[in-house]
Amino acid sequence: MEKLPSSDAWEQIRQTFYASGEAATVLSGLSELTEQVALDAYAKSLGIAMPEGLAIVAVGGFGRRELFPYSDVDIMILVERESQAPQIKEALSEFVRLVWDSGLRLSHSVRTTPECTEVHEQNIELNVSLLDRRLLGGDSATYQKLESKLPAFLEKQAGKLTRHLIQLSRSRHARYQDTLYHLEPDVKETPGGLRDLHLTGWLAKLRKQTGEPDRLPAAAAFLRSLRCFLHYQAGRDHNVLTFEAQESITEQPFTEIQDRPLWMREYFRHARAIYREAQRSLDSSEKSASSLVAQMRDWRSRLSNPDFTVARERVFLRAPAQLQSDPGLAFRLFEFIARHGVPLAADAERRLEDNIEAFAAYCAQPRPLWTALRSILGLPHAAMALRAMHNTGFLEGVFPEWNHINCLVVPDFYHRYTVDEHTLVAMEQVEALHGAKDATRQQFEELFHEIDAPALLRFALLFHDTGKGSGSQDHTWVSQELARAATERIQMPAEERRAVDFLIEHHLDLSQAMNSRDLHDPATVRMLADQIGTIEQLKALTILTYADIAAVNPEAMTPWRLEQLWRTYVTVQHELTRELETSRIQEVPEDLPERAEFIKGFPVRYLRTHTPEEIEAHLQLREQSRPAGVAVQLDRAGGTYRTTVVTRDRPFLFASLAGAISSFGMDIVKAQAFANDQGLILDTFAFADPHRTLELNPGELERLQRTLRDAALGKLDVPRLLRNRPQPPQRAHRTVKPRVQFDSDACDTATLVEIIAEDRPGLLYDLASAFSSLACNIDVVLIDTQGHKAVDVFYVASAGTKLTPALESTLETKLLALC
Repeated sequence: MEKLPSSDAWEQIRQTFYASGEAATVLSGLSELTEQVALDAYAKSLGIAMPEGLAIVAVGGFGRRELFPYSDVDIMILVERESQAPQIKEALSEFVRLVWDSGLRLSHSVRTTPECTEVHEQNIELNVSLLDRRLLGGDSATYQKLESKLPAFLEKQAGKLTRHLIQLSRSRHARYQDTLYHLEPDVKETPGGLRDLHLTGWLAKLRKQTGEPDRLPAAAAFLRSLRCFLHYQAGRDHNVLTFEAQESITEQPFTEIQDRPLWMREYFRHARAIYREAQRSLDSSEKSASSLVAQMRDWRSRLSNPDFTVARERVFLRAPAQLQSDPGLAFRLFEFIARHGVPLAADAERRLEDNIEAFAAYCAQPRPLWTALRSILGLPHAAMALRAMHNTGFLEGVFPEWNHINCLVVPDFYHRYTVDEHTLVAMEQVEALHGAKDATRQQFEELFHEIDAPALLRFALLFHDTGKGSGSQDHTWVSQELARAATERIQMPAEERRAVDFLIEHHLDLSQAMNSRDLHDPATVRMLADQIGTIEQLKALTILTYADIAAVNPEAMTPWRLEQLWRTYVTVQHELTRELETSRIQEVPEDLPERAEFIKGFPVRYLRTHTPEEIEAHLQLREQSRPAGVAVQLDRAGGTYRTTVVTRDRPFLFASLAGAISSFGMDIVKAQAFANDQGLILDTFAFADPHRTLELNPGELERLQRTLRDAALGKLDVPRLLRNRPQPPQRAHRTVKPRVQFDSDACDTATLVEIIAEDRPGLLYDLASAFSSLACNIDVVLIDTQGHKAVDVFYVASAGTKLTPALESTLETKLLALC
């Protein structure tokens, strides 16, 4: 352990600090005492050897009179000529010995004025240290020569020094993942620490500005006091605010806030103020780089609209006063960020902060806010928008539940960040999958794009850990309760609320299975399949788990964990796909009416994916189908349409329905086909209307329903309908390699066929027709199309049994040709 000088004066400074907690007396007092030690050592060594032509100069923290209890003492020995260095070798050794023997940690260098007035590419810290300098003793004339030349040098080299300083600062921030919200922050080096406070001062001096920003004295005093405490507690230059130190400082008499979580929030509040100022100083100091960047900035400026202006890579409010009367402007601003990835300008941040109370009051009342939030959460840069909402307080304004985890430190040596920061990092991990380089992450990227509702996934991520602020052993159920209150207040539809509730309830299932269960054990896979229920829920849960693990700390998502998670997804997905045929409804659930006998024989998936209200609608359709043999229901759900058909099974039925929909120019994005024990089918298709045909021509809705009824009854020549339909232009390049896989082990009576292909109009009709043309009976169908990728699962049989190898080979050739 290091020691301070043993004089009464040093001890008095320490005692005074513990009584008051104020750092100012420590910094000035230690600087004054250190100066006395340095001058005394100089008088006994260097002053005797070279009374003229040599000066001792305090630089860095010592130069600022900002010496912490165990800081290094930075002293520069300034000589007129390099040739003087050998002459003072012995005297310098004595000077160093005397300072070290006094208990100080000396960091010294010998420089000439020419050396001080040149840029040191490999040692830019030397140039930076000279921004804070003062003469301690020695030959004042030698020091004045430096003062006569250094200002002109700094002015001439300000641009280069600024660029170096920016690069060093950006690199330092990156070492801490560009966040200040660490569970055990380094109060000197972490973003928002004292180094950033110094940074704002250095950049200001290079711009010929002086003084700290007006809003930072309180934050500076807080961090300086904290660093003094850490030094005194450790007895050395120790700057990490460990869990133990957090407990210890809240027990001190000078600490007003005795509750550790609340005290840590105070720390983060001050660190956030410093970090913001540092970021603004860095941004304003950066020069326009290449012409390419300039062109990009010109392009970004074209994003401006009546509400917002984009300038200098930042978004500004055109009419900030409008925030007071139009809370929707804030939502539109965050949606703009989520869509275009342009961060907030400092002025826009301040305007938002000024209006947060009124905005919070507006959001506190139940309102239909989900439409705006769903748009934000569904866009490519949602994480940036959420971070902007968090930084300005708007996230808590919309969701007071977020206050439970705001700056919350939960001692955990595995986690790196506060709970709120962990959540935001998890959001960013999802977006970081875009353009992934390694093959496994590319698979996760594809999986993310297959998710139906990314906004619901992100909403679940936003709330999955909110219960940690309750202190409950099991935070999951508390998180569910908080999310339920929030989703009710913002008027999220019931079906989507159930999806969010499921993801939060099960957000630990996959990670716990990876860590504590044998994934080769069929019982483990069966258990997970039963818990998760559907392939759609599995996909969302897998991405949520990926983000949750990757956000724990930068090293958490090891290659092994990545492979384990993917293997878990694949095995559970295979089990859920297999059970489409093998797991059938044997008995009607007690909560359904007796006439629900219609659903006996459907896959169990039917119960997992349909609400009681939807099942009731299907039962009514079944009754409507009795006279004519068919019933068709057509609804609009959000941006897509959904049609449900109940009829009796026949050859080419599924293909005919798919072809009828495609003949109207619709794009089928999802489809399910179920058959019961009596040969009745329930087929559901979700489709998009890219040309708004049904919206602009209401009469076409009835014509489409008639066409579907006729197709179900075999009264239409569907191939002729499709031939008369104009074909869209072919895509120049395929992005999905077609693949056909057969699995005869999935069940006893049919063969599972999975087809992955580039989507195109009429693809589903062609695939289904191929099966029917070879006398294959389609039993169960699950179709999912995301973007240009179609993932189609069919359970097919021939003559009531599985497909033969020869028939599989013929089918594979035919299906690949169609793809």
